[in-house]
Amino acid sequence: MTPRFLRIAVVLGLLTAVGPFAIDMYLPALPSIGADLGAGTVPVQMSLLVFFLSMGFAQIIVGPISDMVGRKAPLYLGLALFIAGSIGSALATSIEMLITFRFLQGLGASAGMVVPRAVVRDLHTGTEAARLMSLLMLVFSISPILAPLTGSFIIETLGWRAVFWSVTVAALLAVVLLATSLKETRPASERQGSSLRSALGGYRFLMGDRNFLGLTFIGGFGISSFFVYLSSSSFVLINHYGLSPSVYSMFFSINAVAFFAMSQLTGTLTERFGLRRVVRVAVVSYATVMVAMLAVMATGQQSLWVMAPFLFVGYGFLGLVIPTTSVLAMDDHGAIAGTASALMGTLHFATGALAMAVSGLFFDGTPLPMVTSIAACAVLALALTQLTLGRTGAAARAPAE
Repeated sequence: MTPRFLRIAVVLGLLTAVGPFAIDMYLPALPSIGADLGAGTVPVQMSLLVFFLSMGFAQIIVGPISDMVGRKAPLYLGLALFIAGSIGSALATSIEMLITFRFLQGLGASAGMVVPRAVVRDLHTGTEAARLMSLLMLVFSISPILAPLTGSFIIETLGWRAVFWSVTVAALLAVVLLATSLKETRPASERQGSSLRSALGGYRFLMGDRNFLGLTFIGGFGISSFFVYLSSSSFVLINHYGLSPSVYSMFFSINAVAFFAMSQLTGTLTERFGLRRVVRVAVVSYATVMVAMLAVMATGQQSLWVMAPFLFVGYGFLGLVIPTTSVLAMDDHGAIAGTASALMGTLHFATGALAMAVSGLFFDGTPLPMVTSIAACAVLALALTQLTLGRTGAAARAPAE
């Protein structure tokens, strides 16, 4: 890998990580935010949900804009909105004020989620794109590995408001990296045919592409299982199992290590076996582990040490699913990479938000509702894999193997 290849992966990974950093640092603070602002579990979880919703649905606008005006301008605007939302969240005096500024923060974070995927497609396809995407995710892994640990330390020493000042600093660093280390990958000559009309046409085309939608929702239900874990795990692990915020953060980070360590095998495995075969095997393995976890815990074996190994192995397999489905879905859509990335991101986050909301309806403080929702997401991903990449789909697109 060339130094330029690695530099691009680092910059794109850090730009992508800014938004999730605002989630993962904040997770250990959820119980203390509720106590400080006099809010119950549901309103506090709402501050997480609105972030997901705004970050997800804003991508539908940011993606086509990046096709029309280039990749860098939307990133600058997104980082500015993110910084404003972070400062407002740090100064919030009520749960309603926090929810409002978290919504603004999510709007800004959307650019960091959608544009880097389009940049990857601008530069590479196939195995090389999968390799770059996996490297991007390695850098992105700084968020779920270090952010909860950093967040718990900050919360215990400086209070939960300091988390938002910290992500403000991270966003300012991202502005510097964007200005100094990333060139525009969509030159003016490639933007000439991009307009609002072409964006709408692109969305209509993509919504009729069963292969694109199938692959997008395979990844979407995989991500949804992680979103369910994000929204419920702090309450389950801290309140139910009695872990301290710092121990919870270590537990959370271990699962993140499994996810991102496995994602680094993407390039090697896809080069040897093909993208589609890797997706099929990874999804089957991921679903098998998560359903087995539900089956064991439903019998009454709900110890943390029963649940932990299943989550570690299951999220490891998920680390192979996300980059491969993203690359496969966008492979045929280079001319509208921003639009395709936007629709993919929006559908991912919409699916995740729905899964979080449904799981929240059944949340009772015990691990079983969370585990049931995770397993359900895995089964839906498996069903879609069979429909999209079964024998018919594989035969129709044999060159992809």
